[in-house]
Formats: sequence, C-alpha cells, structure tokens
Amino acid sequence: MTTIGIVGAGAAAAAAAYALEDELNDPEITVLEKSRGLCGRAATRRRDDVIYDYGANYVKSDDERVVELLTQTLDADGLVDVTDPVWTFDSTGEVSEGRDADEHKWSYESGLTQLAKRLFSRTDATIHRETRVETVIRDDNAERWRLEDANGERWGPFDAILLNPPAPQTAELLRTAAWDAEIRDELVDVIDDVPYRTIWTGVFHYPFELEQPYYALVNTDKEHEIGWISREECKSGHVPEGESLLIVQASPEWSADRYDEDSAANLETLAELTAAIVEDDRLLEPDWTDHQGWRYALPEDGVDRDPLRRAEEMSLYCLGDWVAGEGRLHAALRSGLEVGERV
Repeated sequence: MTTIGIVGAGAAAAAAAYALEDELNDPEITVLEKSRGLCGRAATRRRDDVIYDYGANYVKSDDERVVELLTQTLDADGLVDVTDPVWTFDSTGEVSEGRDADEHKWSYESGLTQLAKRLFSRTDATIHRETRVETVIRDDNAERWRLEDANGERWGPFDAILLNPPAPQTAELLRTAAWDAEIRDELVDVIDDVPYRTIWTGVFHYPFELEQPYYALVNTDKEHEIGWISREECKSGHVPEGESLLIVQASPEWSADRYDEDSAANLETLAELTAAIVEDDRLLEPDWTDHQGWRYALPEDGVDRDPLRRAEEMSLYCLGDWVAGEGRLHAALRSGLEVGERV
C-alpha cells in the first residue's frame, strides 16, 4: 500500500487526492488541514438563508479537463453557471459594458467548497481539520517522510508528501524542514520568489434586490481602491429573492495598506466606494456585513519548475495555483490532477 501525506485541503489537494485514488491501487491518503473548512481560498460561508463565496468567486471554463471534471465526472447536481456578464469600471468609477467572453462561471448552489467536498468524496482519504503542520521530516535511510503538527504529534511515515499551502507558507515549511539535502535551499529560494497579491474582502448584505444588468464589475486600469464587485444573488440558491449580497474585493495596494486596520472602518470605506461606483446611496447602509483578509490571495507569477521536479525524485511534490503560475481555480485543479498522476 502506498501512503501519501497531503498538507492542506485546498482545491489542488482535493484534485490530487482524486487522481491518486484513480492511479494507485488502494492508496492510504492522509490530509492535514489547518482550518475547519475545505477548498482553501475557494471558500464559502452561510448566514441565515444566505450562501456566499467570499474568496474565489467561481471556476472558469478555461481548461477542457477541468470542464469535463465538473460537468461529467463529478456529480453536477446543484452546479450553477452565472450567465450575467462582467462589466468594467475605471479609476474614476465610470462603469462600461465589458467584453463578456463565451466562458462559463461555475459555482454550486451550496457554494464553491462543494468542489473539494465532491472530489474528496470520491476517495478514501482521511482528512484531519484544525491540524497545522509545522515541520516536515525526511528519513533518508527509509526514504520516507513524516509530518509534525503544532501539538507535536507526528504523522506518517509517508512514501510521498504533497504540499498545497500558498508559496510563502510552503517555503517556510521547507526552510525549517528536518531534511538534509542540497535541493532544499534551492527549492526554498525559487518558491520564495513567487510574488503574491494581498486582498481584503468586504461582504455587504441588503434587504432589497439590486436591479443591475451585470453580475460583476472589474477595475481594468488597476487605479481604483476597489478591484472587484460581484453580486451573489446572480448565483442560483445563494441569496433569497428580494435580497442582495455584494462581494467587494479591495485593490492589492489598498488591501496591503489597510490589512491590519480596524475592520469596521475598512468596511465603511468600501461601502462608500461601492455606492459611488454603482451610483446607489442605499449601499451605504448594509443590514449586515462580513469580511476576510487574504494575505496570500493571488500569485502574480509562476515558479521555476526545475527544482520542483528534482524534489519530486525524492517524493516531495508542490501543487497549487502558484505552481501553475495562474491565480485561478481551474489552474489549481489542473495542477492537482497532474501532480496526482505523476505521483
């Protein structure tokens, strides 16, 4: 039996577990996830009768293999395709019709976390939540790996380990690893070089329905304090009729500057900016709000894959959108599927 340890339960990890189950004969897969949820930055929350995706907004249909996975391989019950267009706005807040390509924008009625849940459900993987891995350990004599969590508990031994955290957290795990190999320092250096955008997200609920011709607005010149506004009511099953919920993602610069500021003040500022763009003063007074800071929201570049491939010769694999070089959910899924097959 092949034993596999996976750090993180993001979309790439779920796709890798699915591929491993398909490629190997009865693998023993252990997933250690630091949070209580699944699917990483493709995150979903619920409040009352409202469901909202407050990280990644949807899965694009930019990869044929991912399209087949979502629409044919996995249970497609409750799969939601947002058909309303994405429009644009500029530094002055002026809104224009966007170039809405013929691409799908998929979520689920129960939210994007369904993606990881449905992938993991196709496996016999054991998932341990609220388990933060702090140390990676290599036993060169046995050519196997162990993982140690924040409570000092050791997991393994594993024939291979898969690391799914964002690049900065993966680099730190490898920097502090009990692993005496020349490749380690080179691996840390190239992963450390992956740049990230920080995003601070505000969530605004209103007891009325907005009447707008678009699903979302995106800032195209990158000169506004807000980068993205989307309407969760455009996703079937997310928001009750007669209500609205906006996901407002601040620009990377604004987010980095205000990341540790008072959340109430940040929300008030984002509500004011949003009301000005949408030209609706009712948006100044949501009846409830939520927020989330994503310090490592989106990778802005890829990674030198040569050291990663050489590390795979020692059965250590990195996966995720930063390995794919594109901060998109479909890219993370594809990365996971490919790593699972290489293992």
